[in-house]
Amino acid sequence: MSRLYVTSAVERKINRGVQCLEAKDFQKLKQTDKEVLLYNKAQQLLGTAYLSKQNKGIGWFLTKEKVTLNKAYFTALFQKAREKRSQYEKSDQTTAYRIFNQDGDFFGGMTIDLYGDYALFSWYNTFVYSIRQTVIAAFRDVFGDKVKGAYEKNRFKDSPYDSAFIYGQKAAETFLIAENGLKYSVFLNQGLMTGIFLDQRDVRKELANGLAAGKRLLNLFSYTAAFSLAAAAGGAAETVSVDLAKRSQELSLAHFAANDLAADNHRFLVMDVFDYLRYAKRKGLFFDIILIDPPSFARNKKQTFSVHKDYPELIAQAVDVLSENGLIIAAVNAANMSISQFKKELEKGLRTHKHTYLNLKQLPNDFTVNQADEKSNYLKVFTIKVEK
Repeated sequence: MSRLYVTSAVERKINRGVQCLEAKDFQKLKQTDKEVLLYNKAQQLLGTAYLSKQNKGIGWFLTKEKVTLNKAYFTALFQKAREKRSQYEKSDQTTAYRIFNQDGDFFGGMTIDLYGDYALFSWYNTFVYSIRQTVIAAFRDVFGDKVKGAYEKNRFKDSPYDSAFIYGQKAAETFLIAENGLKYSVFLNQGLMTGIFLDQRDVRKELANGLAAGKRLLNLFSYTAAFSLAAAAGGAAETVSVDLAKRSQELSLAHFAANDLAADNHRFLVMDVFDYLRYAKRKGLFFDIILIDPPSFARNKKQTFSVHKDYPELIAQAVDVLSENGLIIAAVNAANMSISQFKKELEKGLRTHKHTYLNLKQLPNDFTVNQADEKSNYLKVFTIKVEK
């Protein structure tokens, strides 16, 4: 294993518990996709890491010891990860959750989710993809009694494929999982998506438990309208779900059908969210709750959307169709945007409207995070009461 000497700044980050290695700290690297031993300027061993480019940096620090990334190493990691989430194994109310979460479980670059009887591996860089057979073998030793079959998704640049079946029994093309007692239709081998974002479980729980009762809800960037399903189950009077993807209607209706919920008062529109907000304003339509959970970046034929530049305008236009004392539930999924930065963007959109931040939600506890690194807790969801 090769040695790599790091600056005192990198040493301080490691000592604080930060595991993500940033590209700006390793500008002279000639080779990546390898294990390395990190040393400080005094030639003292700092620990084991690996180098591989991904969205979150140039690699990951793993442990302060010298280790080999063999089957035994990953078996120990998976045993600890399973113990952390033992409460979920005992529940029949929620059967889909995260069982391994990057640096929260001390190995950045991969996540593993459970969808009922099936595991889903996500690889975020080429190094972890190259050792996936070792990882999978260790996983089968630890979770063999829990998992019938497994799939993988490649989330790194220039991947040879997006999604594939790995081992065991194949899942049906679509099947049902449970979350807080509700059913959702999911799929594991159709591109990078699965039909639901598991990290938003707590927001859906609030909607289903009465937050949306009797309310009109507008769900922007709705994808499969999982939020709308939760709101409908919680007694929402009406929901409108807006997404540009043509398949969004079909996938949304599948959630409603799975729960025997009539869709009579729930509409699913395939259109640009800004176009819909302008339409709603022209028609004098108002909503008691507006839920905004956009992708970090999106492009259509007319324009691009980026949370870093377009969120304020999105909020401003949403306020125009919000009822008096209505709620905006605003989410961002971006490790490189801090809570304070997100709040600043929201303030730009809220402008002079009097408002109160009711709560902030981040990742549910199965999405274990590295408490030493704010970027590890990438999800931020503010509920805001707006007086107009």
